[in-house]
Amino acid sequence: MGNLVAIVGRPNVGKSTLFNRLTKSRRAIVSDEAGTTRDRQYGKCEWCGKEFSVVDTGGWVVNSEDVFEEEIRKQVVIATEEADLVLFLVDILNGLTDWDVDVAKILRKTKAPVIVVANKAENNETRYYAAEFYKLGLGEPMCISASTGSGTGDLLDMVVERLNNTTPETVEEGVPRFAVVGRPNAGKSSIINAFIGEERNIVTEIAGTTRDSIYTKYDKFGFDFYLVDTAGIRRKNKVTEDLEFYSVMRSIRAIENSDVCILMLDATRGIEAQDMNIFQLVQKNNKSLVVVVNKWDLVEDKSQKVIDTFENAIRSRMAPFVDFPIIFASALTKQRIFKVLETAKQVYLNRKIHVGTNKLNEVMLPLVEAYPPPSIKGKYIKIKYCSQLPNTQIPSFVFYANLPQYVKEPYKRFLENKIRENWELTGSPINIFIRQK
Repeated sequence: MGNLVAIVGRPNVGKSTLFNRLTKSRRAIVSDEAGTTRDRQYGKCEWCGKEFSVVDTGGWVVNSEDVFEEEIRKQVVIATEEADLVLFLVDILNGLTDWDVDVAKILRKTKAPVIVVANKAENNETRYYAAEFYKLGLGEPMCISASTGSGTGDLLDMVVERLNNTTPETVEEGVPRFAVVGRPNAGKSSIINAFIGEERNIVTEIAGTTRDSIYTKYDKFGFDFYLVDTAGIRRKNKVTEDLEFYSVMRSIRAIENSDVCILMLDATRGIEAQDMNIFQLVQKNNKSLVVVVNKWDLVEDKSQKVIDTFENAIRSRMAPFVDFPIIFASALTKQRIFKVLETAKQVYLNRKIHVGTNKLNEVMLPLVEAYPPPSIKGKYIKIKYCSQLPNTQIPSFVFYANLPQYVKEPYKRFLENKIRENWELTGSPINIFIRQK
């Protein structure tokens, strides 16, 4: 079960520095692909064998003075509703500000555990100043220096200890978990209702803690699956004004806990930046993908030409990962709803594919021979053998070469495309590794 840790605090207390330090081991992976600038605000951290996600709320603030504090306050509310643990960062050199006191008021009301983190404690003298943060009424402040890393190990021990108190959910193995994701108003709730139709198809309700996604097990049309429900019933408070941050926070947990993500796009709006944010979360977590263009009933011209244009637009925005199904559907008229489930199940099975080593070499080696990797500095790269790694989370293929370091991204993409042409891996991400033979 993925746990979510949110870092909150006013500007310039060192939120990004702490975020970078916590996610450092995975940093290269996190901001590897050029994407939205906000990519850098979400990452994973592993400590003592426990993995959790970290969100730095600082990257979401609109920088204009008047709305500034109001914005941050809204985000603190959203973060506390969604996160399993909140790190409240304060600045030991600046001391306590009215703003910190305000935020502490919000935090004291929440159910999520909060750790006060006093940053910029570079030496022992400054540590004495931390005492004034007891006034916040949120327990003992932890002194750290995010820039030098001092104290961050103790902080992580504390985080892991607090997270271990959250109860894991029991979900049957081998039953696919589908998450319906997308920005607000793309029709997530309507498609979930269309899937479920009548309530009596619900097999079991597993309630997690209130803030978790709820898994609901269905048995529909002969499909057996869990729906990771994020649309959830929630009170409509003023939070929705900050839609983008809100929808990203909502999506993270659903995506992490699913096998297949059904990404909803609105046919009347095309692809927007927010859709891309969510798509990038799906990619970073290596999840399988089905794209559903909803509200197709509202589009006047449904000619093949329009469909092709739409598909090409979606794939070009989401390149280089283009091998995923796109379904034009309508949750309202239930058009192709069945197809969505059928495809999601197929995509789930595609992840499980295993290609025999002999077959793989038989198909791939002649292709490699016909198009070898380009030579670099007069050195020729030879690939002699390949195989699929057993028991990996996503299909992973290894190619053994004499000079693996010279095989670049475009060639790996060529190998990936050839594998996709020969085996049914639609919707599933693939790993390609080049290793020393």
